[in-house]
Amino acid sequence: MLRSVKNLIKSALEQLNRQRSAQKVKQEAQHISQQQLVEDLNRLGIEQGDTVFLHSSLRSLGYVEGGPAAVIAALQQSVGPDGNILLPAYYLPGGTIDATCQLEDYQFDPRIHGTHMGRLPETFLKSAGVKRSLHPTHSVAAWGKDADYLTNGHHQAPSVFGEGSPWQRFMEMPQAKVLGLGISMGPVTFYHLLEDTLGDAFPLPVWEKKHQLPCIDANDKVWQVPVRSYNKDLARQRIDHPSRDDLRQYFMKEFQQAGYLKSGKVGAGDSWFIPASDFLRHLKQLSSEGITIYANPEQLSPDAKPK
Repeated sequence: MLRSVKNLIKSALEQLNRQRSAQKVKQEAQHISQQQLVEDLNRLGIEQGDTVFLHSSLRSLGYVEGGPAAVIAALQQSVGPDGNILLPAYYLPGGTIDATCQLEDYQFDPRIHGTHMGRLPETFLKSAGVKRSLHPTHSVAAWGKDADYLTNGHHQAPSVFGEGSPWQRFMEMPQAKVLGLGISMGPVTFYHLLEDTLGDAFPLPVWEKKHQLPCIDANDKVWQVPVRSYNKDLARQRIDHPSRDDLRQYFMKEFQQAGYLKSGKVGAGDSWFIPASDFLRHLKQLSSEGITIYANPEQLSPDAKPK
């Protein structure tokens, strides 16, 4: 009972803060139309038939007239009827994987559980034609002609990002692109595909514990799904940690110099994309040289790279 009251209060405060933030953005930020977003996406290099895995900051795009729905419509127009759009729809009621795994009686049900990923993924989940993968912590939402294929069977994959997951299937798409709208190269979960692909061959021990979390599907069948929590010490030096601007800038420069990262403005936000096959291949190459999303400042020194 007490937990329910706390959750209601927390939800009300979050909604109030969002309203205040939206009002401030409306007053102070550049106003962006849906058509401008379409033109900017096309200029960036998003094309008909693309399959894009999106990470975004809605606020960074400016004040978008029409809100999250306009951003989604612009993306749909840009990739067209033969394309696909994927967004992370993660749900972590404990705040972290480890804490979520400790919750009593937690059972993920996509019919009642939303996402903690922000307004754009929330709106996307409610959009027509969007499918959602069944996973207790890292579900993925998809729209497009291959949405069923991209999301089906996630709960039966051996790991979050492994064989049969939306990430692995995304990699199969002929025009797969990782797209960042208004964000740095920090909050990009595509990086973890390399960890699951290499397994024990990954240079660092990134996982701490193995868990089993329950999910319930549309037929009310309960599935026990494997989830691994991350090494807390390594997480503090990872590319998405607030202190690691050096690593984010290093990766941005690295992928630009390799010719894989294309950057530009979408709305008011600095944005970019990388073809998924090039992204994973270059991550593997960097890993073989000792550079990962956990690299410390000493490893980023030019003298530290193999000759």
